[in-house]
Amino acid sequence: ATTAENTAIQIYEELMAAKKKEVETLQAQIEQKMKRVGELGVELAEWANDLEDTKEALAADKKFKQELEEGCATKTQEWEEVKKTRAEELVALAETIKVLNDDDALELFKKTLPSAGASFAQVQVSASSMKARALALLRAAARKSKAPGLDLIALALNGKAAGFEKVIKLIDELLVNLKKEQEGDDGKKQYCDKAFDESDDKKKELELSIKDSETAIDELEGAIKTLVEEIAALEAGIKALDKSVAEATEQRQKENAEYKDLIASDSTAKEVLGFAKNRLNKFYNPKLYVPPPEAQLSEEERITVNMGGTLAPTTLGGIAGTGIGASLAQVRSDTSGRAAPPPPPETFGPYQKKGQESSGVIAMIDLLVADLDTEMQQAEVSEKDAQQDYEKMTQDASEKRAADSKSLTEKGNAKATAEENLQAEKETKSGTTKELMATLEYIQSLHGECDWLMQNYDARKQARAGEMDALTNAKAVLNGADFSLVQRGSRRSIGFLAA
Repeated sequence: ATTAENTAIQIYEELMAAKKKEVETLQAQIEQKMKRVGELGVELAEWANDLEDTKEALAADKKFKQELEEGCATKTQEWEEVKKTRAEELVALAETIKVLNDDDALELFKKTLPSAGASFAQVQVSASSMKARALALLRAAARKSKAPGLDLIALALNGKAAGFEKVIKLIDELLVNLKKEQEGDDGKKQYCDKAFDESDDKKKELELSIKDSETAIDELEGAIKTLVEEIAALEAGIKALDKSVAEATEQRQKENAEYKDLIASDSTAKEVLGFAKNRLNKFYNPKLYVPPPEAQLSEEERITVNMGGTLAPTTLGGIAGTGIGASLAQVRSDTSGRAAPPPPPETFGPYQKKGQESSGVIAMIDLLVADLDTEMQQAEVSEKDAQQDYEKMTQDASEKRAADSKSLTEKGNAKATAEENLQAEKETKSGTTKELMATLEYIQSLHGECDWLMQNYDARKQARAGEMDALTNAKAVLNGADFSLVQRGSRRSIGFLAA
């Protein structure tokens, strides 16, 4: 039964040890899963923030696209109407000019409309009137735009006596320059719009990156602080565990020493009681007497006996000279040297053995031996249990210390990694901040370069269009004047011209 119980205890302890390891493994997995859940929660929150920002940017872009599409549709419709109206106007003017400039029509007008100011068909003008009309157009445009090119052409036209070829050439050159200037403004405006859009997008991206870096830095600093606290707790736990193991070891050694002393004392007491019982049996129960083993003589002592010599008496020592518990009993000195006692007095006859009384004494000795056996068995069981508890405690402490040491190493590595990541994130934030400052400086330079043009682009385009219209009209007037001079002399008639 004891063997079965010990086997069951051993199986139970092994099962408990296996379950504890399994629980520790599962606990570690749970901690890893919870850590991963936390990290995923942080990433999910960041993704949610990015999603909200993206949704807002998408909504703004969609709104801008819708406004742009509506504006473009309106402008396209207006442009189509302008083109259609202009085409109809050009067709009407072309057909009118074709009819009015026809030779038959001109001959008819000569016969039916002799007066120059009579009406619609033909106007008698001179070169000076054409010059005056062109100067009026140029001066009106110059007053609006204050362009030096118009003043130069007006000055050249004012001093021209005959023929307008050079003036028309100047007008053509100025028209080309105005067209190039407008193309330059268009290109510069397109460049500024693109540069502003790209730099603004980059600015937003850098600001978002800095925000992400700040969040990452806060998280890493919090993680490092937590790791430092956990490392300190682990180190304190390991020190406390070592101290408790040392105290338990000292206590176990003390208990084991007490157990050994108890076993030695009880064994000696059993030997003494056994000797006393055997001595009583020698007198009262000779059949139960067990003689002591014969002493083993040495080679020298055997030679002495064989030669008829006498051996020196042997002193057993120990308790009462029995040789038992020699280390426990103190040997008293002999009483030799005293005077010989007087002869004994006469007795009352031969001594009668007390057989019945001796049986009670021997039974009492047996009872005392049984008590000592029971005490020794109890002490042995207690010692065994205490030793098993101590070994289990030291094994658990060793496993816990190994796990804590492993966790301490892992947390130290994690702390070092977090510190490296923190330094890298700080460097990234610093670099991103510098890049943002450079981007802001670039945007500021763009404002200095583009603000005036962006603010005055429409006015410049409108003024330039007015100049080109005035120059085109003036050129048309001068071309008409030259044509009439070639055909009719100094005073000729011209047909209707498209404005």
